[in-house]
Amino acid sequence: MFFAIAATLRSTASFTANVSSRNVSAASKAFVRSSAFRHDLTYSKSGRRFVIRSLSAAADNEGSSEYDFDYLVIGAGSGGIASARRAATYGAKVGVVEKSRLGGTCVNVGCVPKKVMWNAASIAEVIHDMKHYGFTGEDGVEFDWGNIKESRDKYILRLNGIYERNMANSGVESILGTASLVGDGKVKVIPEGGGEEKEYSAKNILIAVGGYPTFPEGDGIKENSMSSDGFFELESLPKKAVVVGAGYIAVELAGVLQALGTDVSLVVRKGKALREFDEMIADTLDNEMQRQGIDIFRNTDGLKKITVDDNGLKSVTLQNGEVIEECDAIIMATGRSPLVEPLNLPGAGVEQNDKGYIVVNEYSETNVDGVFAVGDVCGNVELTPMAIAAGRRLADRLFGGPEFKNAKVSYENVPTVVFSHPPIGTIGMTEAQAIVKYGEDNIKIYRSKFANLYYGPWQVEPDDKPKTAMKLICAGEEELVVGLHVIGMGADEMLQGFGIAMKMGATKADFDSCVAIHPTASEEFVTMFPWGLSKQDTGAKVSPLNGQKTAQPKI
Repeated sequence: MFFAIAATLRSTASFTANVSSRNVSAASKAFVRSSAFRHDLTYSKSGRRFVIRSLSAAADNEGSSEYDFDYLVIGAGSGGIASARRAATYGAKVGVVEKSRLGGTCVNVGCVPKKVMWNAASIAEVIHDMKHYGFTGEDGVEFDWGNIKESRDKYILRLNGIYERNMANSGVESILGTASLVGDGKVKVIPEGGGEEKEYSAKNILIAVGGYPTFPEGDGIKENSMSSDGFFELESLPKKAVVVGAGYIAVELAGVLQALGTDVSLVVRKGKALREFDEMIADTLDNEMQRQGIDIFRNTDGLKKITVDDNGLKSVTLQNGEVIEECDAIIMATGRSPLVEPLNLPGAGVEQNDKGYIVVNEYSETNVDGVFAVGDVCGNVELTPMAIAAGRRLADRLFGGPEFKNAKVSYENVPTVVFSHPPIGTIGMTEAQAIVKYGEDNIKIYRSKFANLYYGPWQVEPDDKPKTAMKLICAGEEELVVGLHVIGMGADEMLQGFGIAMKMGATKADFDSCVAIHPTASEEFVTMFPWGLSKQDTGAKVSPLNGQKTAQPKI
């Protein structure tokens, strides 16, 4: 039996928590009746809903009535909305300014629609593989790009609506328009579509505007190509596409298009893609992309120009003189920049680095009192979950009371997945980084490379089977795990748990102490040769080594 307690705080922010009716203690009932809350408790028999209105919240800062908002967030991406809603739960009066669709890059033209297309491409790969498992009919299967685009776009619109309702339910005011800093805690908003500009005052201002894709210089390049955002506007599957870039966005889009049937060329400035990743990852992906049929143009130094013929087909001329002809789609994935131009940062005195990113300290503070920034606009670990975590911790510190006075987020050991084909998971240092930091004599590398059991029944040469590659990088006498890297089937879904272990300071002995789940690919990480022979040091608060008893909770 469960019931829901929904507390609507002074700012009408709401939250809902499900708890077991058996666990409702006298202390909990006393909390509801405490002087901090009015006795306007309501109960719905059908919905089992309590409503509690707060009279005293940690966000009751002195002088907050002097401002329109306690907290004004510029940018309704994942990080901005997460921070705004968190602040509202503490009773803060919160507003969010956004000029476009709610959810930012991730929801609209990033992580979410990309994963939908990655799923479609993965299904295409399974259809191609089904003959190895006794299925026939591959030649009769057709793919309808328009169908998945329509379904994907409806899904995104549904998510936009969910964001809107969540903000409203949290008591966060939504302001449509383009914001810029005026100074002295004031923000000017110009409404979208025209109208009279309005100025708002806020005790605390958060900048969470994210970034935008950039184009390289060159004749006809911007006019005749699309950004990674534009990929999601394609109305049909290209017959021949060129993807330009060496980062994770480039390899993801190249992999999706190739799997769905496009003739794909990948253009990189230097020798290979993902050069900032561990060498094992970059090399394995490079080999796999070639095996799949992606044509990689290397050491090109980028694009020189793009021309269009009378039939609308495009030719790409590279800086090294090579030419790729008869292309119907050219996708630029050459980088992103912070979306700071409308903000009037120089006029407000907010410091930026030489690339335009806002400079912040470990607490997301800019050099201007009361102005903060999180997410891609800071250029520090540009990942959606990172922005969400930073935004929530900032709200905790600003409005959560004394217990959160030092709240901040860690930018170390952040797990990352690249939805290439095959997917990549990585956390911590590369081998090269570990050597620089600790010295080659102080690190130990564990490796494994194998064909996933999925490919076991395939009647092909072993070398022709796609490979999974794994690496553990350990440092020090205790063999602390400082880097973990995997590429292969299932890498995306196995990384999160290992991320927790590394955040807690796991050693190779800790990994070995966990019994393998067989048969899985992830078991390789806890059976790396030589197994069980590392120094018996643990990073755990309660050691799991040598058959010791499992940790117990404090009751």
